[in-house]
This record gives sequence, C-alpha cells and structure tokens, in this order.
Amino acid sequence: MDTKDDEEVAEDDGSENEVDNPDVDNNDGGEESGESENESDIYAGDIVTYVSEKTQDGYVLVNDASNNRVYLMDKTDAKILYEWDLPSGIGNDAELLDNGNLLVALTDSDPAYTFGGYGGRMAMVAPSGDLLWDYEYSDELNLAHHDLEILPNGNVLVLAWEKKEGNELNENGYYGEDDVIYIEKVFEIDRRTNQIVWEWSSWDHLVQDVNSDSKNFGVVKENTDKININYMDQYKEGSYNGDIMHANALEYDKENDLIYISVNFFSEVWVIDHSTTTAQAKTGAGGNFNKGGDILFRFGNPEAYNDFSNPRLFFHNHNPTLVPGTNRILVYSNGLPVVDPHSTVYELILPEINELGTKANFNPEIYWSFADPDLFSAKVSGAHRLPNGNTLITEGTYGYWEVTPQKEVVWKFEGDGFFWRGYHYDLNSFATDNLNL
Repeated sequence: MDTKDDEEVAEDDGSENEVDNPDVDNNDGGEESGESENESDIYAGDIVTYVSEKTQDGYVLVNDASNNRVYLMDKTDAKILYEWDLPSGIGNDAELLDNGNLLVALTDSDPAYTFGGYGGRMAMVAPSGDLLWDYEYSDELNLAHHDLEILPNGNVLVLAWEKKEGNELNENGYYGEDDVIYIEKVFEIDRRTNQIVWEWSSWDHLVQDVNSDSKNFGVVKENTDKININYMDQYKEGSYNGDIMHANALEYDKENDLIYISVNFFSEVWVIDHSTTTAQAKTGAGGNFNKGGDILFRFGNPEAYNDFSNPRLFFHNHNPTLVPGTNRILVYSNGLPVVDPHSTVYELILPEINELGTKANFNPEIYWSFADPDLFSAKVSGAHRLPNGNTLITEGTYGYWEVTPQKEVVWKFEGDGFFWRGYHYDLNSFATDNLNL
C-alpha cells in the first residue's frame, strides 16, 4: 500500500462514520520481547546490524500476522513506541495515515472459507482506539483478503475473492481439477456511505484454449490482455483447493489512475485501468486507454500466457511498490523451494504511459536487484524505497533488512513473528506527531 501520499486524505478522518465506542474484545498485544531498560519498555526483537551513518532515520510500522500485532518500532533499538489494540485478528495489511488513524484489514469471526491471507473485515482506528469505520465484506460468495489501499478521495480499494461453481465453470471454459474456484476482484468502497462505487472482476477477462464450444475460447498466447483460466504453474506443489489465482497485493498509481495487482499463483503483476466505469470494466473498451477492464500490461511470468521464449522473473511474488519520482517499481519475488530457493527484490523499469494499451505482454528491464544467501521467505514479504535511496525489505519469516543502492546491508531486525510488510515513517511525520510521539 502507498504510505507516502496521505496528505490528500488527512482531513478525512472518517468522523462521518464514527460509531459510539462499541464493546470489542481487544487482543493483549502479545508478550514482551528482548531486554527492557524500564519496566514500561517493550522491545520487538533484536537489531543485529546497524550502520548508523548509512541507515535511514525513522520508524517502522510492523505488521506481525502470526501474533495479530500492529506496532510502530524505533529502528535504533527495536523498542515498541506505539501498539494498537484491534477488535479482531488482522487480515494482513495495516496503514498508518497522516492524521494518526490506522486503516487495517481484519478477519471476520466466521468466514465461509479461510485461504491464506483471508480477511473479511476492514476498519479505521483512531489514535484513541475508537473505531471510526467498521465494514464487513464476507459471505458465502465473497470475501475480502490480504490488502486494501486508501485513495486520494478517501475511498478504499479492496482485494476480494469471488466464488464460482457448477455449470458456470464449464460454460466459461474452466477445466481444472477443482469443482469450486475463487477468482479475484477489486472494488472501491465509499467509507461515508458503505457503497461500492467501482468494481473490476477477473471473471470478465478470461481466455481458454480447451473447448471451442465454451465461452472465452481463443489462442492464449495471442490474447495476453486476457487471463488463462486454466493456467497452472508447472512448479506448483499440491492442490490449489480452488484458490487458483491467489492475488495478495494492490498498488495504486494516482498519477495515471492505474491499479497494480500482485497475483501469487500466476507469479505475475497485472495492471488495470481504474479510470473506467464499472460497466466499462466488464468489457474491453472504455477508460483512458480504451481497453476497459482488460489487462493493460503484465509482467513477471510469460509462461502464464504460454510464452516460453522469454525469461521468467518471478516465482511467486508480493508487494509491488512504485518508486517515487521514477518510472520504476519494486517487487519481492519469493522464490520456490523446488526450483529457486532464494528471494530476490527486483526494481523494474515500467513501460511509458503512451505505450499502454498497445500490447499487454511486457518483459521489463531490470534496473536494480538484491539477493542474498540469507534472504528467503516463501510467503508474504515486500520492499519499499526509503527517502535516502536505500530499500527497506521485509523477509516475512525473519524480520527486516535495509540495503543501500550498492547492496550493502546497513540495518537488520530479527523478530519472532510472521511479518507481512514494513512501512517507513519519518521521525517528525504528521502520522507520528498525531500519535504524540
């Protein structure tokens, strides 16, 4: 999620949706870690590397999914400066806004299905702990999961699964092993009214080459702006259990009104146009690029559209983040134990805006990358560019790294948790000031 441009929504604190101090069961925030100089001090873990003159000053917003904790940590000593009491378990992402409010994905208490990263609930939490907004998107057919993204107008983009089964599978050309599948969609919700004001579904943009009598029949390699509904990664171990795409992240490009979707089981990033209407998003026409909801461009794994001549970069991926002031993007490629048992952070050059809509298959140039024998997390994780040019890396099963453009490791944090992402905040940012830090 983008944490750099909250000024436009800072005044929109959700007060129009405020609820009157509901009774909630708050978690206890976990146990203390590390040594404490004062009885009130709590430390999240250990700083194992710290080159102070090369490290970006600031705090890290930590999201520890295994312990249902969200807290702000001092980079110098791993002291927890502020921790949120949340009304339920976390559904992965949490973002601290400039006004001190926390936008957070939470878990529904009784979801219909529970794939990794499931959520079903989202909330805005004030610094006081009051719940300013609380919304559920969880039923037999739909479930919010993994990520959400604040927009400049104060609305929220949400990633969700949609259940498909029965005759509609064969009718649309799905011939995989599952009788029920869960496809990806993205919707925008107005927090003031709880109305969904925009929606895109992958179900409207499919291609298949199995049965000419079914919908969406075509040559997969020639329809790169469509999604091969029967794609299965050759390195996939075990069953999908119907979760055939497993998207895990959103990134919004406000300058060009684009949405980047990280699709883990396709090992790709899909880019779609947000300027469309919902009606246009169901088609291949309309919007700024006249492509409707078709994929504008995609990258990471040409095998997903039957292209085996161009190199594959990603083996599962998380957290695409635009690099401010550039035409580049960071992506964390997790790596797979069976073929590529190490993780790599890629910084890739994106196509020029005037190229969008001309072709969807895109093989990006690598501008910068970072790998290390000790860097490997098969799940979650991510990377963000820091103000000083360094890169903050989340290694989900370990903690956090900070590396310079010259690939020197200048800061490392090790903690006992499962870390979704880490977000940087300046020492004197609006967000931390509003937390009275």
